[in-house]
Amino acid sequence: MAAGQAEDNERDAALETLCRNYWYPLYAYVRRRGRRVDDAQELTQEFFAQLLDRQWLQAADQERGRFRAFLLTAFKRFLAKEHDRANAQKRGGHLRILSLDLESAERQYQSEPADLRTPESLYERRWALTLLDRVLRALESEYTERGKGELFTLCRTFLAGSSPVTRYADVGKALGMTESAVKVAVHRLRKRYRELLQTEVAQTIDESSSVGDELNRLLVALRS
Repeated sequence: MAAGQAEDNERDAALETLCRNYWYPLYAYVRRRGRRVDDAQELTQEFFAQLLDRQWLQAADQERGRFRAFLLTAFKRFLAKEHDRANAQKRGGHLRILSLDLESAERQYQSEPADLRTPESLYERRWALTLLDRVLRALESEYTERGKGELFTLCRTFLAGSSPVTRYADVGKALGMTESAVKVAVHRLRKRYRELLQTEVAQTIDESSSVGDELNRLLVALRS
C-alpha cells in the first residue's frame, strides 16, 4: 500500500523493499515457463520497474486478499503483453533500472532440486521459502544484536519440525550452559520465531484473512 500510494521518495523506498523481498519467486516462475536466462532476467527487471513507473501498485487493494496472488496475476498480465509486443521494440529502454542480483538468482535456480511441478505451484513454494528465510534472517539479526549470535547458530536446528541431529547437551557443552538452560533458550527461540512468522504473514494478507489459514496454505506449498 505504501508503494502504491505514498509520495515519490517514500514510494521508491517501499518498492525497493518489495523488490528485495519478493522478486525471486517471480524469477523462478518465468524460468519454469521456459524462458532463457537473459530473457528471464530482463523480464523480471522490467516488471518491477513498471510497477513503479506505471503505478500498477495502486491497484493492490488491501481488502482483496493476498499480495502474493496480486503479484503473480500482475506478472502474468505483464508477460502476456510483452509477448504481444516482443517484436515491436526492445524492452526496457525507457525505464529506470532497479538493482536486482539476477546472477545469483540463476545460480540459486540451477542449484535447486529438479521439480516437475507447474510454474504456479513452484511460485507458491518459492514464496513460502522466501518468507521463511526472511523470518530466520530477522531472528538471527535480533540475537546477534543482543550478543547471542552463537546461541542462535547452535540452536536454530531445533526450529525444524523433525528431530534435530544436535542434542541439548551438546549445545550446552559448547556454550557453557546446562541442558535445562538450553531447553529454556530453545523454547524462547521458538516462541519468537512464531511471533515473527505471524507478523510477516500478516503483512501480505488483508485484515479479514486468517494468518493461520495463510500459514497452512504455505505449508501445503512446501509439502506438495
